[in-house]
Amino acid sequence: MNWQAAVESTVTGLGYDLVDCERSPKGLLRVYIDRVANDPNGEYIVVEDCERVTRQLQHVLEVEGVPYERLEVSSPGLDRPLNKAADYARFAGQEIEIALKAPFKGRKKYKGLLEAQGEGWRLVFQDGKVEQALDFSLDEVKEARLVPVLDFKGKRFQAQPAQDPAGTQAEADETDGDRKQ
Repeated sequence: MNWQAAVESTVTGLGYDLVDCERSPKGLLRVYIDRVANDPNGEYIVVEDCERVTRQLQHVLEVEGVPYERLEVSSPGLDRPLNKAADYARFAGQEIEIALKAPFKGRKKYKGLLEAQGEGWRLVFQDGKVEQALDFSLDEVKEARLVPVLDFKGKRFQAQPAQDPAGTQAEADETDGDRKQ
């Protein structure tokens, strides 16, 4: 078994999605993992996930005789790459950036909403003030990544209607979730 197959079978066997793996000439083996779609354990990779995969990979790579100096296991980050058809299907409806292998209308880079389009894919984007669509196949894509969505307040700060002592709903302040008096 080659090193890539060993990594993939280990990661998927533990219930994670292998996003990418790479080796550097200096012996670094880097592995990017993600949760599978609709994982009941949560949406994001945490340190404990990386530790679990690291421990298992250390054993498997030793048994398989795969030489490496250092092993790094991490999440793919907020700008997760889309490498295979299953990634595109999973993230349809989200904003992505793509770089095409060959220019289309003088451009290679586009940013927009990903949609499934029959056997291929469509990117809906704003070009000036006009919405346009670019139909493409995965063979035409050099690189694709999710556009990071940053929410520094998080879900715990979203305003929720609250009951005041009289039993009527108090108006929630949308900026910080505090009740108005």
